[in-house]
Amino acid sequence: MPERRSRTKPGRRTGAKPDRKTRMKPERRAIVATGGPPRKSALSSQQKAPARPSAAAAAMAVAAAEEERLLRLRNRLTLEDDKPDAERCLEELVFGDVEDDEDALLRLLRGPPVQVHEDSGDSEVENEAKGDLPRKKPVWVDEEDEDEEMVDMVNNRFRKDMMKNASESKLSKDKLQKRLKEEFQHAMGGVPAWAENKKRKTSSDDESEDEDDLLQRTGNFISTSASLPRGILKMKNCQHANAERPTTAQITSVQFHPRAQVVMVAGLDNAISLFQVDGKTNPKIQSIYLEKFPIFKACFSANGEEVLATSTHSKVLYVYDMLAGKLIPVHQVRGLKEKIVRSFEVSPDGSFLLINGVAGYFHLLSMKTRELIGSMKINGRVAASTFSSDSKKIFASSGDGEVYVWDVNSRKCLNRFVDEGSLYGLSIATSRNGQYVASGSSCGVVNIYSQDSCLQETNPKPIKAIMNLVTGVSSMAFNPTTEILAIASEKMKEAVRLVHLPSCTVFSNFPVVKKNISHVHTLDFSPRSGYFALGNEKGKALMYRLHHYSDF
Repeated sequence: MPERRSRTKPGRRTGAKPDRKTRMKPERRAIVATGGPPRKSALSSQQKAPARPSAAAAAMAVAAAEEERLLRLRNRLTLEDDKPDAERCLEELVFGDVEDDEDALLRLLRGPPVQVHEDSGDSEVENEAKGDLPRKKPVWVDEEDEDEEMVDMVNNRFRKDMMKNASESKLSKDKLQKRLKEEFQHAMGGVPAWAENKKRKTSSDDESEDEDDLLQRTGNFISTSASLPRGILKMKNCQHANAERPTTAQITSVQFHPRAQVVMVAGLDNAISLFQVDGKTNPKIQSIYLEKFPIFKACFSANGEEVLATSTHSKVLYVYDMLAGKLIPVHQVRGLKEKIVRSFEVSPDGSFLLINGVAGYFHLLSMKTRELIGSMKINGRVAASTFSSDSKKIFASSGDGEVYVWDVNSRKCLNRFVDEGSLYGLSIATSRNGQYVASGSSCGVVNIYSQDSCLQETNPKPIKAIMNLVTGVSSMAFNPTTEILAIASEKMKEAVRLVHLPSCTVFSNFPVVKKNISHVHTLDFSPRSGYFALGNEKGKALMYRLHHYSDF
């Protein structure tokens, strides 16, 4: 008869069968060992316990917890005896030596405690913004994202205004992002406080102190933008510049002094008057009367020490020395064969005087000696001429609708092109920063060109054609910051507009008052664009304060 195999597993030790007392439930053993009351009575006592436990109940709870810990330790020791040495060594390597404290093993298994702030109402997004959460690495990186993608600047009407020159037809994404930041900071007058990357204050006391400090101070908390915004021009109608010397004769020249807060007004009443500009009363400083000399044009010299004036029917050029108080007539210039001297221009550096003659001639004179340097000729009639901002080039508009560019030193023609859409030129102006050339025609169209394209291209295209006037453009002027172009026509009332640059859009709120400006014959900006003045045929030199510019 075969032997009966033992049902005991190979790895388990054989021993005496535990008796009933040994197999008693742990709870009962604990109760018996401590000699406490039965389990049922303990539960009933817990259910009937009052809200505030007594000292006896607290002592019982402590004793029960201690007994439970001893029981768990006894069971663990029993299990440890059954474990092989290899398993016990593996546990020590993984969990460490935790023989003395079973709670240490439980803490290792549970992991580090998570701190929960009951009073904190911050969301997960806010905690991530504060930097509490670690930044995760990307799973994968697209190689095409690293390639420099070019963005088209020309065919987008919003990005087109951000181009600094014609070569920036396409920009990379990084450069476009930098350009957008520059435009934003330029428009905001710097980096706003909310955009600065500063550490947030965690103390509520500091924030309350800042709020109290803000409420205790008064002032203008809105800073003006460094660049002029388009759309609406903030301005105020001031007292007339010549209010202390009223006249009914047509005003032919209005110009601000280049260095002093003074404005000059001249007209067909044979008088040149100087006024101090304060925007309120504009007191008169001095008046010069030239007998039988209705003034066609009067202009300051570049340094502001002299006033030059020409008449409508004379070849005499008057020079008034403001420091010495002397009036010097220049009756004849050697080599100049013009019968009438009317239209002229003074170079920005004060070295040259340009006189527009007849039959297509214009003459270059020295401002210091009043002697003729040389003459230049164009096809047709000279309608208008002006110097470039560096006084090295001359731009002339002809009666045939063409624009000529001449070199001052060599007196040679550098370029000649047709003013697009122009049949008869009337006026021309250049910006002080050397960026723009504006040409006005008899049909009321003003073409704004890039000065570089006028010098380099044989057929330059205008950046923008301003068509807000319907009659011939007789007067034009850029402001010193090259942000405004003033255009006017003397053929129609209220025919004056202010054009914003570089957007080439017209300000919608000017003229301010209808039936007040009348026919405009001349206009000018103050040296820092704080004031704008124009003269009409009623003898009034209207003046406006431009609030965007803080200085005269």
